[in-house]
Amino acid sequence: MSTAERSPSHLQWSLVVPVKVLARAKTRMSGAAGPHRQDLALAVAADTVAAALRCPAVRDVIVVTDDPRPAAELAALGATVVADEPDAGLNPALVHGAGRGREAAPDAGVGALSADLPALRPAELARVLEAAAAAPEAFVPDAAGIGTTLYTARPGVPFAPAFGGGSRAAHRARGARELLLDGTDSVRRDVDTPEDLLAALALGTGPRTAAVSALLPGLRDLAREA
Repeated sequence: MSTAERSPSHLQWSLVVPVKVLARAKTRMSGAAGPHRQDLALAVAADTVAAALRCPAVRDVIVVTDDPRPAAELAALGATVVADEPDAGLNPALVHGAGRGREAAPDAGVGALSADLPALRPAELARVLEAAAAAPEAFVPDAAGIGTTLYTARPGVPFAPAFGGGSRAAHRARGARELLLDGTDSVRRDVDTPEDLLAALALGTGPRTAAVSALLPGLRDLAREA
């Protein structure tokens, strides 16, 4: 079946996941996470990648990172790891990763997935990707309704992510279809703050995030105050 003939419901996806150097990751979690901040950042990314790899619509996950620690752990999960060769910011890194995906599978769609989705459910991601296959470009806004957790482009469509401040508005302005599906909270629940992490834990995170979260006294104190 050619790219043009491929049914949207059978489209496979290469997802690009950007992972920061751990020393610069999850800085807004410093108070609650303390010495476990880098471990938490890695756990969140690993749970995200592991869930994405279990999604039947996902052909492969391409991690873009310059940090050897997450590179090794995420490769062991089955991800393809590439260095951030452009080293020019988030969106160029995503384009670089998507290019690698299209080289390997020109008939697959490409997407950029946040590394901050520790409660991600493979079935919910599959539903979103099925909907995304019906549009040239699509995106999922984050739980706050300001940012973006997933941006996709069908085969043959230019991959032009607009992540950064106010990315929801930026993706809408570029004509990407916004996907707000019932029952897909795990695809929107990114984690930047302690409050976000509590919300993700309430949904049910992957095992790595749950294990590190149990070590955070600051998080327990916040939960008692809530």
